[in-house]
Amino acid sequence: MKVLVIGSGGREHALCWKLRQSPLVEELYCAPGNPGIAEIADLAPIPADEIYQLADFATDLKIDLTVVGPELPLTLGIADEFASRGLAIFGPKQQAAELEGSKVFAKEFMKRHGIPTADFAIAHDADDARQQAARFGFPVVLKADGLAAGKGVLIPKDQQELEQAVATFFDDRRFGGAGNRVVVEQCLEGEEVSFTCLSDGQLPLPLATAKDYKRLLDDDMGPNTGGMGSHSPAGVMASGVGAKILDDIVRPTLAGLDQENRSFIGVLYVGLMLTDDGPKVLEYNVRLGDPECQALMLRLDTDLLPILHQAATGRFDTLRLKFRKEASALLVLASQGYPEKPRRGEVIEGLDGASAHEGVEIFHGSTALKGGRLVAAGGRVLGVGATGPSLRDALLRAYGAAQEISWPSKIMRHDIGRRVLLRGSS
Repeated sequence: MKVLVIGSGGREHALCWKLRQSPLVEELYCAPGNPGIAEIADLAPIPADEIYQLADFATDLKIDLTVVGPELPLTLGIADEFASRGLAIFGPKQQAAELEGSKVFAKEFMKRHGIPTADFAIAHDADDARQQAARFGFPVVLKADGLAAGKGVLIPKDQQELEQAVATFFDDRRFGGAGNRVVVEQCLEGEEVSFTCLSDGQLPLPLATAKDYKRLLDDDMGPNTGGMGSHSPAGVMASGVGAKILDDIVRPTLAGLDQENRSFIGVLYVGLMLTDDGPKVLEYNVRLGDPECQALMLRLDTDLLPILHQAATGRFDTLRLKFRKEASALLVLASQGYPEKPRRGEVIEGLDGASAHEGVEIFHGSTALKGGRLVAAGGRVLGVGATGPSLRDALLRAYGAAQEISWPSKIMRHDIGRRVLLRGSS
């Protein structure tokens, strides 16, 4: 089969890495890709949001399956365009992708279908946001309605921080049109976890559990980011919680979308808080999380290609995916200034030494070639992934390899998985 992966980050590198292992792959392309992906796939210099150019490319090369990594092309309707040309694509159509494209839509959808989530209100201006925040008390959560690359969530802890947050959304317009409406919601307490499944429009096919670490700094301090690390299994879910999430959240979500003529084919990612009152939805994504995808692909022991092709062209013929018993961990190496203004252009050293560590895979996020040398080209530059017999082993391997890699402004968290290990999970 000829396969096209759309995107250019660590998630897409992990997808290409996994798909390349399939004996069914004859040709593998990635658009636009990055230097790490170029080692395992042919790159097409087409931006991920140029959906008509991508459709032309897939048509000309007779691509058998296209797999969409990031959310933007999905919210722009790439699956609709491909379907109109008879091209198989794994990813939800535009109406279904609104589940991620609009936080307001997602919250109102959950309310309509009785899906557990935090109490919320919609603010249209600064005064409205202040009034709603006062109703919930501190800390309070403010979310940009539209796409903000994982950075559109602010959690003020007092009035001063609330004023700063309100100014960020409505005065500074940092999130542009994505911040025209702001979801103001109750701040939930508990442990955050990710639950991801593949969907063929009817059947949810759960992936292994994973945990993401959103904050920039150790001990969950600093601003929210796209994710600074992950591991699988999550290590924080008691027995039976996964089944409850499937029954109370995932299946009602897919059924609700179907009822609203938004049948969902693709990846349904549910960000959850495990509260004392049970799991509650923090957010939906309509694609694999980054960096959870990297951790999950390291453990997946099923050929991914036929599963995705079945979803895109019909129905799953299996009820479960197989994952290795060993654990996986993923550390994000970022550049100083992330998530606001990361430093760029610095030469990266030590990749060969890091890659030589047992059980380690390096996934490129924001890298580029400059004068024949690999340089940091954005915020989340590299992902250092590792597997091991236990989570502790996987983390030790990942941190050992990460120490080998350097560039002047490299930053990383040093506590990924720490709380889980202290809780006694392996």
